[in-house]
Amino acid sequence: MSASHPARWWHKLDDGRIQCDLCPRDCKLHEGQRGLCFVRMVENGRMVLTTYGRSSGFCIDPVEKKPLNHFYPGSSVFSFGTAGCNLACKFCQNWDISKARDMDRLMDEASPEAIAEAAAKYGCKSVAFTYNDPVIFAEYAMDTADACHARGIPTVAVTAGYMHDAARREFYAKMDAADVDLKAFTDNFYKNLCSGHLQPILDTLVYLRRETQVWLEITTLIIPGHNDTDGELTALSRWVFKELGADVPLHFSAFHPDYKMMDVPPTPRETLGRARRIAMKEGLRYVYIGNVHDPEGDTTYCPSCKKALIVRDWYLINAYKLTDDGHCPDCGTAIAGRYEKFTKAFGPRRIPVTMHACRQDENQG
Repeated sequence: MSASHPARWWHKLDDGRIQCDLCPRDCKLHEGQRGLCFVRMVENGRMVLTTYGRSSGFCIDPVEKKPLNHFYPGSSVFSFGTAGCNLACKFCQNWDISKARDMDRLMDEASPEAIAEAAAKYGCKSVAFTYNDPVIFAEYAMDTADACHARGIPTVAVTAGYMHDAARREFYAKMDAADVDLKAFTDNFYKNLCSGHLQPILDTLVYLRRETQVWLEITTLIIPGHNDTDGELTALSRWVFKELGADVPLHFSAFHPDYKMMDVPPTPRETLGRARRIAMKEGLRYVYIGNVHDPEGDTTYCPSCKKALIVRDWYLINAYKLTDDGHCPDCGTAIAGRYEKFTKAFGPRRIPVTMHACRQDENQG
């Protein structure tokens, strides 16, 4: 399978260069040059995606790992990514993938149809575009979403949300759920630590919530000394409540030293608890803590009667008490999300999958 695939969202400039219109970077490229994401380039006078059909790896994950706590809880999700990214976060926790410039890392080839078939074969409820940002391999993700939908399999985007409006509308027309990283609530943070800007992410969040049926959850990685003040956490939570509503789940995740920020200490558990309390005080109903052991912060509670409805410990579900259609069995309150009859949780394990093995199984069958 050729990895070079015609790209959408570009136009020619008067000086002969081609401008990529996918994201706010607006990379202007000569023949043979690649954008900052490294995977979109000019080839024979047109923009192409160089990683179409090639992945850095496939895994079956619990959906809570995305993290999505209100999108078919306890189900399994077929997950994959490619290489590259259109942000340059100094704290990237998947930097070996997102910053990869060696296309030889993409060893596992798979067509959109093969991915949908593998997800169905392994009984996965959904397929997630994750590990690196699916915005930069949007054409591949969108074609895969079409193949998944043909089999009745929902799709999930795990993304930083950094894209232009036209591309955003086409991309999310193919998605059923999204976990969007709201990395901080100041433009200085985005400029200094991500080489980007805050407003496009806010635009993505508002678009998803107000103009689509995509199920939305938000994740904020709390980095000590950079985005953890009471003032910023209050402003972020207040904005989510005002612009998106009380029912959008918000995940506060612990930072661990990585990539170019090895000198920053891990996030204290107390900081995460403080962030959760602030968000709930601002009116958010579903606030979670991630990347640390915190059963209370993992658990879904009824916002009305406070009953523990989905009791989690990391990615393990120890109790599930929601009705099949997502209501509290005690008081009848509807719990925001996407639900179906719950039988048995997939569990906390992560199962690597190779498409080569899938093909071998098919040949033997």
